[in-house]
Amino acid sequence: MNNSSPAPSQSPSPAPLPDRCEVLVVGAGPAGAATARAAALAGHDVLLVDMQDFPRDKTCGDGLTPRAVHALSRAGALDLLDGRPTLGGLALHGFGGSVHAPWPDHGAFPTRGTAIPRTTLDAALRDRALAAGARGATGWKAVSVQLGDAAASGTPVESVTFRAGHGARQTTRTVACRFLVLAEGVRSGIARQLGVQWLRGLVHGVAARSYCTTPFGADPWIHSHLELRDADGVAQPGYGWIFPLGDGVNLGCGALSTTRHPAKVNVKKLLVSYADDQRDSWQLGTPERVTSALLPMGGAVSRVAGVNWAAVGDTAALVNPLNGEGIDYALESGLDLAALLPDAARSPRGLADVWPAHLRERYGDAFSLARRLATLLTMPGLLAAVGPLGLRGPLAPQVMGAAARLMGNLVTPEDRDLTARVWLGAGKLSVGHDRFWHPESRPLFGR
Repeated sequence: MNNSSPAPSQSPSPAPLPDRCEVLVVGAGPAGAATARAAALAGHDVLLVDMQDFPRDKTCGDGLTPRAVHALSRAGALDLLDGRPTLGGLALHGFGGSVHAPWPDHGAFPTRGTAIPRTTLDAALRDRALAAGARGATGWKAVSVQLGDAAASGTPVESVTFRAGHGARQTTRTVACRFLVLAEGVRSGIARQLGVQWLRGLVHGVAARSYCTTPFGADPWIHSHLELRDADGVAQPGYGWIFPLGDGVNLGCGALSTTRHPAKVNVKKLLVSYADDQRDSWQLGTPERVTSALLPMGGAVSRVAGVNWAAVGDTAALVNPLNGEGIDYALESGLDLAALLPDAARSPRGLADVWPAHLRERYGDAFSLARRLATLLTMPGLLAAVGPLGLRGPLAPQVMGAAARLMGNLVTPEDRDLTARVWLGAGKLSVGHDRFWHPESRPLFGR
C-alpha cells in the first residue's frame, strides 16, 4: 500500500504575495480550490493562499458518495477518479446483522462512490485552480483582516494580513481584495474575527483515521460498523468505517457529541481496538498515519457572510451530521459562491444576505433534521436499542436502503417518492421547530 504522505517542500522564503487581487481565497482545500477555479474561469483575478505547502494531509475518511462524485464532475475534475475503486453502496454491520445497501438509481447523481486519499485529491484540485488562471501561494498564514468604513450596507473587508516564517525570518504582507473567501476550516482565526463562531452546543463529530494494508483493498463496498467495543469489550458510542482504496483501506472511527451528551471516548484508542477487531476478516496490517480531528456539522456556525466576504466548506460547517462527509458540500459551496459573485458586485448588500439565503435554501431543511437525528444518537443506549431492529429485523434491507440514501444526502427537492416526501417534510417541520422553540441556539447561516 502506498498512501504515505509525500514530504511537502518547506520553502524557507515563500514567494511574495501581490499587493492586491479581486478575489482572495484563504485555504486551498476542496472548497477553496473549487471557488478559485470557477472564479478564475469566469474572468476574475483570483489569489489562492494556504498556510501549508502541498501536497499535505488532512484527517478524513477519503470516501466520496455519489453526490461528491457529481460535485467533482461539476468542478471539471471527474478524471481524477480514473483508476480509483468503484464503491457501489454501504455495507452496514452491527448488533448481529449486516445489510448491503446499494446506492439508489437517482437521475441527479451517479450510482458510483469511490475513495481517494486527501493528499492526492487536494493537491490535484489546487493544481486545477492554478491551471485555470488563479494565482497561488503557500506558506502564508492569514492573521488579521482590516475593515473599511461602515456604511448602510455594512462594513466591508478591505485587506488581509499574512505572516510567514518565524523569529528573525518572520515577515508579513497585506493583500487588498474586492472579495474574500474563507475556506480554512472552522478554526480559522480570521473567520472568528469576522464573527464566524462555532456553535458547540449543537452536534459535532470527533474522529480518528488511519491507513492499513490488506489484500481486500478492491472490495466494492463502503463498510460502516455501528457497534464498536473497546479493548475491554465494552460498547462505545461511536461508529467505524472502512473505505477501500484499491491498494489498502482507510480505516477510522468517529463519535457524535453535544454539550449535553459529550463523547467520552478516546477515538485514537477506539480506532486501535476497531482495527484489532477487524484484523482477521480483512487481514489488516498495523494502522499507520493515525490522526484525529474535531468536526463541525450541519451548518452549526453563527455567521457565514458579510458585504464582500463569505465562508465555504468546513468554515461554514457544511458537513453531513449523519455520515461526517463534507467534500461534496465543500465543492458545491465553492462552485455556487463563484457563480454568485457577479450579482453580489451589483448589490448594495453584496454577499451579506444572498449567501446565507442560498445556504438555507440549499441545505437548511436537511441539516436541521440531520442535526436533530444525530443529537438523538448521542443519547446513551439509544443506538443499542434501535440498532438490532434496523440490521436484523424483517424490513432491514428496506430501512437500511433508505438510510444509505439519506446518509449520502441523495434526496433532492424534486423527488416525489415516499422516502423523499417524508424526509423533505420532516426537514421543514424541524426548521419550524428550531425557529419557534430554540431561536437562541439554531444555526442561522448569518443574522
